[in-house]
Amino acid sequence: MNPQYVRTTYRRVSLVVGAVVTLLVAGLMVAGNAQAAAGCQVAYTVPSQWQGGFTADVKVTNLGDAVNGWSLTWTFPSGQRVTQAWSATVTSSGDQVTAKNVSYNAAIATNATVNFGFNGSWTGGNTAPTSFALNGVTCSGRVGETPTPTPTPSDPPPAGGDAMATVAAMQPGWNLGNTLDAIPDETAWGNPLVTQALLRQVKSQGYNSIRIPVTWSNHHGPAPTYTIDAAWLGRVRQVVDLALAENLYVLVNLHHDSWQWINGYPGDRTNVMNRYTALWTQIAATFRGHSSKLVFESINEPQFTGTSGDAQSDEVLRELNVAFVRLLRQSGGNNATRVLVLPTLNTNSNQAQLDALAATISQLGDRNIAATVHFYGYWPFSANIAGGIRYDTNVEQDLLQSFDRVHAAFVARGIPVIVGEWGLLAYDYTRPGIIERGEVLKFFEAVGYQARIRNFTTMLWDAGSFLNRNDLQWRDPGLYALMKASWTTRSATASSDQIYVRRTGTITSRSLTLNLNGAAFRSLRQGSTVLTSGTDYTVSGSTLTLTSAALTRLAGNRAPGVNANLEAHFSQGVPWPISIISYDPPTQAAANGTTTSLTIPTQFRGDQLATMEAKYADGSPAGPANWTSYKEFWSTFQPDYAANTIILKPEFFAEVNDGSVVTLTFHFWSGTQITYRVTKSGTTVAGSVS
Repeated sequence: MNPQYVRTTYRRVSLVVGAVVTLLVAGLMVAGNAQAAAGCQVAYTVPSQWQGGFTADVKVTNLGDAVNGWSLTWTFPSGQRVTQAWSATVTSSGDQVTAKNVSYNAAIATNATVNFGFNGSWTGGNTAPTSFALNGVTCSGRVGETPTPTPTPSDPPPAGGDAMATVAAMQPGWNLGNTLDAIPDETAWGNPLVTQALLRQVKSQGYNSIRIPVTWSNHHGPAPTYTIDAAWLGRVRQVVDLALAENLYVLVNLHHDSWQWINGYPGDRTNVMNRYTALWTQIAATFRGHSSKLVFESINEPQFTGTSGDAQSDEVLRELNVAFVRLLRQSGGNNATRVLVLPTLNTNSNQAQLDALAATISQLGDRNIAATVHFYGYWPFSANIAGGIRYDTNVEQDLLQSFDRVHAAFVARGIPVIVGEWGLLAYDYTRPGIIERGEVLKFFEAVGYQARIRNFTTMLWDAGSFLNRNDLQWRDPGLYALMKASWTTRSATASSDQIYVRRTGTITSRSLTLNLNGAAFRSLRQGSTVLTSGTDYTVSGSTLTLTSAALTRLAGNRAPGVNANLEAHFSQGVPWPISIISYDPPTQAAANGTTTSLTIPTQFRGDQLATMEAKYADGSPAGPANWTSYKEFWSTFQPDYAANTIILKPEFFAEVNDGSVVTLTFHFWSGTQITYRVTKSGTTVAGSVS
């Protein structure tokens, strides 16, 4: 990630489960109207299994006539479920599973083999299936009545392994953010030194890979050799080795180098390319003998200055990516077949940039290449600007369209995808409330599901906002539980996780719309107490209604703030939290200050700030981002609940017209809106209640 946005299961056991389970099957049908010649062989193996999960490999060998288009079906005997597949499109209906070819492996010649794999989940057991069918025909393992020996596959697997399988095995992934990429050194951006205990905890929480961003520019000598500091290179190697020792896949890159010096490549090709290749030559030599579980990413978020536009930037990125791949392959050792990861321009998912990277990968003709993009969602929501306070259709359509484009450009063509960073730009434990927690939960649930069904591997950007590096505990255990659930299933959500009730007057019933996401409602609970259906609440379709009697009881003495916490439980996934909050409309008072800071006295009275609008008298937007009246949360204004104030920052006044009255509208989560007027005169500011 770039500096303008500095962001702060059980252990998997590698084993082969028993002997290879080989099942002889027959009944292969020719696509179209050709007569099928029965005969095929299937080898179903479980190369690794861990508590609650496993990886399976399936090899289908055609013993009959050539086919073009295939479908393999089977039934799981122990209730297993497929969670992520590669080299096949896998769908399920209960225990019934269907795997169909993808575009690049539809044809199976006589005596040829097609291979696909998947990650799965299990609970009570992981017994292998005992029967398969190809194109609707139950298999017996014979051509006619003559048993046929196992044939030799006509297409050998790519040297060094299967990139699609490697990337799938990396799911899910976690970023060691703001650490080895910090400038100038590992602890400069507030995180402690990396320890074995940290990496062991990451693995124990269900993560299978770790992205280790590394900034090299402050740790090497001058031209022409650009020799990397031995101590720094040794530290990077130490952290990589610690992660590999925890059975984590590891991704290493050139990180903030992208904007520090690589961005000058268009105007300084010789010097930048020499520096780039010198660094990768040294990194390649250091790790050439390391396990294939180590993968390299050419550049983080590549960006360039001095180009005529994105098309030229795409071209110079192609030059760097091609140089990177050729250099690594020529360095020998395990680098000759190691999975290499190539980004789009700015790691975005715009169609032009996806097409450009797809063309580069096609040009390279290398089967051990993966593509990478980053995803931080619809910007107004991700940063809380322009009124983007909710996970709404704008946010969802941006997610679906972005992921569909990436899938079509890469996965559908047999190229694996790593979402190398994802999250929300404004999510930071040091700046609470920028994005309301329930809206965060909805976004994270949706990203997890939509990535999973498209076979993307996701790597959470964590610069310290999620896993506390000091005590190794999750800062928000509920958010982690939802992310973990999304690796295998969906969780239900609701239109809100808050119900506001006034501190005085009669409390009426309130309703929430449930987003069931394939689940069924089971119960509503307060701690260990199960609320009573019909008396405390009703559910009609997707509408959950809490009765006035229940809300009155739950609100208690109606002290300002949260009076009760409930959970809606469903047939799958994690429960949905619902807070009952008592409030009175907030009030404000006059204030005087300067353009450096204006502190507005604000009695929140149990309410929470959602956003702020700023307009001139003619209704036009005031302040920064003058294309919208809704200003960016925290960058231009900030609530301080403990001090009962709202702070207007110098960034806001820097773009306010001198002498003009600005009307501020503060929007609160209860639905309350209050207006306030400020006038800037030189460096002084006066504020008054409107």
